[in-house]
Amino acid sequence: MADPLRLVFMGSDPVALPLLDWLVGEGARVAEIVGLVTGLDQPSGRGQSVRPNAVKAWASRRPFPILQPVKLDEGVRAALADLRPDVSLVVAYGQILRDPIIALPRLGTLNLHASLLPRYRGASPIQTAVAAGDRETGMTLMRIVRELDAGPVGDFERVPISPLDTAQEVEARLAAAAIPLLARALPLLGQGRLPFHAQESGEATYCRRLEKADGVLDFSAPAAVLSARINGLHPWPSVAVDIAGSAVKLGLSDSLAAGGGEAPGTVVGPDSEGLRVATGSGTLRLRRLQRPGGRMLAAGEFLRGFAIEPGTLLASKPMSPLVAGAPVRR
Repeated sequence: MADPLRLVFMGSDPVALPLLDWLVGEGARVAEIVGLVTGLDQPSGRGQSVRPNAVKAWASRRPFPILQPVKLDEGVRAALADLRPDVSLVVAYGQILRDPIIALPRLGTLNLHASLLPRYRGASPIQTAVAAGDRETGMTLMRIVRELDAGPVGDFERVPISPLDTAQEVEARLAAAAIPLLARALPLLGQGRLPFHAQESGEATYCRRLEKADGVLDFSAPAAVLSARINGLHPWPSVAVDIAGSAVKLGLSDSLAAGGGEAPGTVVGPDSEGLRVATGSGTLRLRRLQRPGGRMLAAGEFLRGFAIEPGTLLASKPMSPLVAGAPVRR
């Protein structure tokens, strides 16, 4: 059996943690982490105390060299060269890599992107896939090039999306999918037998960085569109509606084809699964809700402490598109 690849890991997001656990466990037979590059410690929590990100916290308990550069300059390149990496792997790192860093490892620099490229290049592929009502997404292993998420693809792992999945559940599934993907791909990469194929650039779509302002609903849209958006934007930025002056967060929903003709945004009333609201087409059913300062609750439990009368009209707000046919600057 060939020696494990010397791997530099570059990432900052908790989505990488299952993969990192695998790399220092069973995956150590195919790759050895020789260094880790991650984002700076940042203020977080109510007290805004400076804390390490999830990847730094994970790595600090292990004997890896850890780099937290403000920018990826020549000093960082020299430090990485000293580690003699065969490959660098990027997972939600948060900085743009320049050519000297990309070209440094013997076998190049690869990225795990949480969509089936070329669909959903950009910053929010998980949330956007769920919000678009897709029934499948995936984790893609690609070479990094200058153009956004446009590098040739080496392999991918498909992940299903159900109508009652939120972005949170899909993210966990994608994190797990990275493990069989790399278990297949890294040995082939080391043997020079992992085929990379150019993306069909004409089929590319793009998603942008999400903002708090995206968490709104236009009830004149079809119920299926609204339900997918609620689920896709949970837990962040989360969709909220104003009810009696309270910003009520919506954590899970589904849609019913039938509608009773009420004006869009009208609360129809509860059923055994949630709170029904009229839309432009069909009925939106709110299954989990959260009042300010409270917990996210199933609709029945929520309504026992926060009455919402049938006939209440929920205000609509314009919804900005999440998907574009060209890179989105926002």
